[in-house]
Amino acid sequence: MVFLESVRRKSGSSRDGFPFTVPVIRTFDALDVGAPVTFFVGENGSGKSTLLEAIALAASLPIVGAQEGANDPSLRSQRALADGLKLVWRTRTHRGFFLRAEDFFGFQRRLARERVEFSNRLREIDAEYRDRSDLARGLAKGPISASLNEMDRRYGSDPDARSHGEAFLHLFGSRFVPDSLVLLDEPEAALSPQNQLGLVALLLAMGERGGQFIIATHSPIVLALPGARIYSFDDGRIAAARYPELDHVQLTRDFLNDPDRFLRRLAPER
Repeated sequence: MVFLESVRRKSGSSRDGFPFTVPVIRTFDALDVGAPVTFFVGENGSGKSTLLEAIALAASLPIVGAQEGANDPSLRSQRALADGLKLVWRTRTHRGFFLRAEDFFGFQRRLARERVEFSNRLREIDAEYRDRSDLARGLAKGPISASLNEMDRRYGSDPDARSHGEAFLHLFGSRFVPDSLVLLDEPEAALSPQNQLGLVALLLAMGERGGQFIIATHSPIVLALPGARIYSFDDGRIAAARYPELDHVQLTRDFLNDPDRFLRRLAPER
């Protein structure tokens, strides 16, 4: 399902400094994202993540594992860009989220700290209430136990038993609700090739439940998702691209076909 049709630049919204010095941002006028899945692909520094972050802020999407966008210091420059964007909706949805791979790792660490803090507090209550009734002890422990149970329900009782990739997919799946706009920035950073295929399967299943996705990625595996719209951010402009023609795909294919040829170029003395 499509909720967000296009992203446009408001007239007179350009400013000095980053991110307006990035070529694709400086020349950006409008972009049609009216597809169930839209991919942004390009080299590091090309502007794909910057525009994705600005869209997430303009859409007021919650950022999983990070501060609210209005308070996140890492998004200060992107907020200036977001203020200059106009989102054109087919149907406005207030469901969805924005997830960056870097925030996922911080989120996992925060969950682990909170779990330890909750467990320690439960032990302290047991000690403090050892001479009081079970009812009094239970009432004191109730809110903390409820928080732990909710963490277990949403993220599993033993997050350490999962690999980073499995934990990422579980978090992604647990946050999704039907009729959502979801933005992902380089999700493959947390995923093995096998789990990247798992992400593709999740995206296909979630699309059937009314999800729309805009994803910045380098992964040839993720980019192969059937029916996706792809925009390349290379060469200082945003242009529609076909999967077989992407530099990421061609380079990966050429390397896998003859890795020694590339390695000889990198280390001619070998």
